[in-house]
Amino acid sequence: MTANAFDLGWRLTLLSLIAISGVDTIVPDIYRFVVENRGWLSERQFADLYAIARVAPGPNSLLVTLIGWQVAGFLGAVVATLALCGLPFILTFYVSRMWRRFEGARWRKVVQEGLAPITSGLARGSGYILASAADRTWAAAAIAAGSMFVVLFSRVHPLLVLALAGIAGVIGLV
Repeated sequence: MTANAFDLGWRLTLLSLIAISGVDTIVPDIYRFVVENRGWLSERQFADLYAIARVAPGPNSLLVTLIGWQVAGFLGAVVATLALCGLPFILTFYVSRMWRRFEGARWRKVVQEGLAPITSGLARGSGYILASAADRTWAAAAIAAGSMFVVLFSRVHPLLVLALAGIAGVIGLV
């Protein structure tokens, strides 16, 4: 169990270096590691933990704390959280000092503009992984696809879409 905690911690430390704008961008890699490679969680457990992390108040990084708890109990939760947050905290502290120093530099604007599509692509990859882990029926897939199109192409509030999808689950459509 301790080995699992440190194995997860090492992987999360490495992934934290590419977690541009938060844990959502590395969800596919976390999924691959804990579900496909190690088999510590099932697809359904992963999707459930993601949902719990989203519903609960707090930071997005709560997902890795919950995964750590499932994999290795309290030690796993602590190690996973510190692994995801520790190194980025230190790097952010030092990089932000340098970043302010070059506020008017052209290369800084280029870097900022280049990170936007990368972040968007990584976040979309997370959405795909989570949808494929949770959508095991045609009804669930149709609700997920319909929700995505409504949110992307209309002015309907996402919470209303979420509530309607939740009602579909309560009445047994999913």
